[in-house]
Amino acid sequence: MSAEAPQRSYGRSPRQPRPTQIEPGFVRTATGSALISVGETRVICTASVQESVPRWMSGSGRGWVTAEYGMLPGSTTDRKQRDVSKGRPDGRTVEIQRLIGRSLRGVIDFAALGERTIYVDCDVLQADGGTRCASITGGMVALTLACARLISEGKLKRTPLTGSVAAISCGIVGGVPLLDLDYSEDSTAEVDANVVMTGDGGLVEVQATAERTPLSRAHLDDLLVLAADGIGVLRAFQDEAVAAAAR
Repeated sequence: MSAEAPQRSYGRSPRQPRPTQIEPGFVRTATGSALISVGETRVICTASVQESVPRWMSGSGRGWVTAEYGMLPGSTTDRKQRDVSKGRPDGRTVEIQRLIGRSLRGVIDFAALGERTIYVDCDVLQADGGTRCASITGGMVALTLACARLISEGKLKRTPLTGSVAAISCGIVGGVPLLDLDYSEDSTAEVDANVVMTGDGGLVEVQATAERTPLSRAHLDDLLVLAADGIGVLRAFQDEAVAAAAR
């Protein structure tokens, strides 16, 4: 007998992502920005340009893209202590911002960017699961808008973007594969995964963890198919946000 599908937020099916909205240009002072809402998770993503590169890249004629991630104190039920008050970011923060940076660099032509750095900052306003995935998806919009602005200002001759990237979570809860886990699902999942894919379906990164029983190859394949469908939906939201900013 197959497992019964659990009741989910927003009355959605196992294959449905949470309601998603991306508001471009949310921060006027940033070169590119977006506020992404995925269910109750909300993240401000900004892209800022610096006309220099890290010292180890100086003179190479190539640019760099990097990311920083943080959760505001009120983003969770229990107040989250600011990293600055601890003197250093915690391990989770470092791991997530490295993931965001790797994901975005996967669709950048560094030679076309020239010797400049784009910093993508992702600040979580409210967390209900999937903050790293929302950061990558929203960060891609902010990065796209920043590149478009550099072109419009005559600083770039062509876009350094070679494609797009988005991310979504999935997992197995009560024996049922689910797409886009909120916190209540993620905290009880037997398996949880974060999948990052390019616009043409290439896998950038897959993070999958089995909490209780080992993850079978068949279940992993099921989750990847589920994630691909969800990322297709997210790409449409990204395209819509970029088009709205251009109007």
